[in-house]
Order: sequence, then C-alpha cells, then structure tokens
Amino acid sequence: MKFLIVFVALFAMAVARPNEAQIVRLDSDVLPDKWSSNLETSDGTSIVQDGVLKNIGTEHEAAVVHGSFSWVDEKTGEKFTVTYVADENGYQPQGAHLPVAPVA
Repeated sequence: MKFLIVFVALFAMAVARPNEAQIVRLDSDVLPDKWSSNLETSDGTSIVQDGVLKNIGTEHEAAVVHGSFSWVDEKTGEKFTVTYVADENGYQPQGAHLPVAPVA
C-alpha cells in the first residue's frame, strides 16, 4: 500500500509539472497476483514497475515491487534515475546521485 501511495505521488508530480509534458507511453497489466506498468512523458520522465504478491493467503502475504523512475533536470539537462525494491524490508532506493551509508 505504501508503494501505491509513492507511485501515485510520483505520477501526479510527473503529470502536474508546469511544462505541460504529454504522456507518450502508458502501459499497464494488472492481474490478481502481479502487475506491471510503464509511463513515459514527452519531457523525459519515466516510471517503470513490476510487482508480485508473495505468500498469498497467509499471515505473511506481502507485495514485492521492483522499479525505477527517471527525470531530466530542467536547469542542467542532467538525467537522474532511481531504481528500487519495495518489499518486506522496506523501500530500498539506489541512484548515482543518492548518498550511500558507510559500511559498518
């Protein structure tokens, strides 16, 4: 559920940007136990995700989502990409521009 909120927020940001970006690709496939979606806009923003339910019908049922989102900085033209996994261990983003915790 948390991931859905994050995805909706990112989608809203992508479509509500003042530069009037147009959706150039929007694909989704939703089944009872798995889903995928792909969104690309004319300004270079993209959101891709694949999710699956595991341990269906048990006390430990959980969603596992793998995905990424990218955008182009309007001032510098630099492209930023975040890849992530969201599962029972939480949201785990990675990106060249994100800080990395030191190894203990």
